This record gives sequence, structure tokens and C-alpha cells, in this order.
Amino acid sequence: MDIVHVNLGPRSYPLAVSENGWDGFGPFAYSRAPKAATAVVVTDENVRPIADTVTIHLKAAGFRVAQVVLPPGEETKSLSHAATLYDRLAAANADRNTVVAAVGGGVIGDLAGFAAATYNRGLPLFMVPTTLLAMVDSSVGGKVGINHPGGKNLIGAFHQPVGVWIDPGVLASLPEREYRSGLAEVVKYGVILDAEFFAFLDANVPAILARDPAAVRHIVARSCRLKADVVEKDEREETGLRAKLNYGHTFAHAYETVAGYGAWLHGEAVAAGMVAASRLAEKLGRIPADVTVRQVKLLEALGLPMAADPAWPADELVAVMRRDKKAVAGTLRFVLPTKLGEVELVADVPEALVREVLG
Repeated sequence: MDIVHVNLGPRSYPLAVSENGWDGFGPFAYSRAPKAATAVVVTDENVRPIADTVTIHLKAAGFRVAQVVLPPGEETKSLSHAATLYDRLAAANADRNTVVAAVGGGVIGDLAGFAAATYNRGLPLFMVPTTLLAMVDSSVGGKVGINHPGGKNLIGAFHQPVGVWIDPGVLASLPEREYRSGLAEVVKYGVILDAEFFAFLDANVPAILARDPAAVRHIVARSCRLKADVVEKDEREETGLRAKLNYGHTFAHAYETVAGYGAWLHGEAVAAGMVAASRLAEKLGRIPADVTVRQVKLLEALGLPMAADPAWPADELVAVMRRDKKAVAGTLRFVLPTKLGEVELVADVPEALVREVLG
């Protein structure tokens, strides 16, 4: 298997990208939480068969296992479902050595991670992502949280997992729309950090869309490595470096909030958000038009949306952007490209230009 190490001193952990499915999963989990006698597996109804496999392997490794099955969808990433998890953890007599295993996509990872971060002032967390989006983004780096009616991810914490197990084979059964959604975050890494990786994606669209195992393993492992490099240098988003991972996300979170959580998948919103951010960079004279054109061409080839729904009111979108975690005292800040493979955080962006991009 490929191992990507996230080096954070005492909070360091490995991400294992498996070649052989679940072979070795139980021993890997035990090695990352050797003091834990109990594991609470948190999943949703859509991926319960995978959670059942995880449960079997955890039991074989010596864990007592309780399972919590939640409804699927963005609406589950809420305070009410966090309360449900607290109740189930209490019923399982969870203590500081009880490991929470999040088996699912970004919603389950964020919600279960938030519960793990806050119950008993912190429980060990094990991530088993089952969507491409979660594999390359939310399972790496320790950001956990829930949504609020006022904005996405407004309630959260930093809580690094003790380990991450990635089986790209589970993507074979992932619905097409969700798979393509995850590709938006993969493209993001090429735009913000690695122009050669962007070129690889551009040259291998047919293999990527066909879910060729070698291509999928490469894009997952490379995306994880690129994100880990950033997290290692700015774990808690204090220097501005980690904010670069939010390229396109200021627009995307506004789209998701105004449209209603679940109307668009996160990656769909990120794709349109990246295009909007790139066009904003053009208007500011920071990049030539071809940087945007290349992104649009690749995202279109991957079947992702390019723009927000014109029916979404610009006033509402801008209001949400002002609550974005990158905003300072209500002034708009955006992650914008300077060239392919490089971005930076830009402050005091004129609202009039943002509205022009929103159309």
C-alpha cells in the first residue's frame, strides 16, 4: 500500500492507500489506537455495507464495536445529529480511549469528527472515507464540524485523526455524480499547488472518468500528499498558508448556503466557485484569461458545473461571503490564482467586482 505521512509531531498519523481492499485494515487500526478496547463506528444508510465490513475487521482485531447509522445527506451535518452521537457515545460508556471510526463521505467524517473532538474533551478518531471527495480532502488535516443556518461549517474544531484508511476500490460503486464531485477537489490541488499534476489530470480525463484503478490511486495519493504538505506547515490555519486550500470555497460555501444544503454537492459548488475565483483574479489583473480557460476546459470535461444559478440573489450570496472564515471585519478576502499551480490570499477585494463575477 501507499503510505502518506502527515507529520505533526505528537499528532502525526499515516494515511494508508490500500491496493488490496481491506487486507491489513484490522492490524492497521489496532496499531493506531492500541489502548482502545471499544470502537464506535459512525456511518450512514448508504454505506452501511462498508461499515459492516469495517466492523468485522475491527472485531477481528480485538475491538468491541458499537455502530451508529445516520441518514445520508448534508442535512445530517447538524447540531441535532451531533446530539444523537453524544447520546450513543454515552450509551456505549465511551471514555478517552474509545475510538470513533467515521465510515462515509465528508458529512459523516465532519460530524463524527466533531463529536470525537468534543465528547469527553476529545476521543481518538479514525477516518475511513468512502467517497473521492472525502479521500482527497475532508479526511486529511483534522478539520471537523457541522453546519449552521447562517453558513456552512460555522461550528467546528481542529481534531487530527489517529489514522486514515483509504480503499480506492470502494469508488467502483460510488454514484457517478458523487465521483465527479470529488474530482473538483482533485483539480483544485493542481491549480493551487502543482501545475504538473494539473497537466496529468488534463491528459488523463478518459482514464479518470473510467475509474481506472492506477489513475485513481495516483490522483488520491498525490492529492493527499499535497494537502498534507500544507497542513504540516499551517495545521490550524494561522499563517494564511492553509487558507490556500480554500480556493473556490468562498463562492462555493455561499452557493451551498443560499441554494440550501444538499441542492448541490460540495464538489459541484467548488467547481463553479473555482471558475468564479479565477474570473475575479482576471478582473483584478492578476492572471491572463488562459488560466481560467484551462480550468474551465478541464472541469467541463469532467462534467462539473461552471456557474451559479442566476436565480440565487447576489445580495444573499455576498452576505454569506461576509461571514466566511477568511473574511475580516466583514471585508471580503479570496484565494486567487497568480498562475497555474500557485495562489495567494487577497484582501480588500471590491464588492462590485465580486458582484460582476456573480453575474
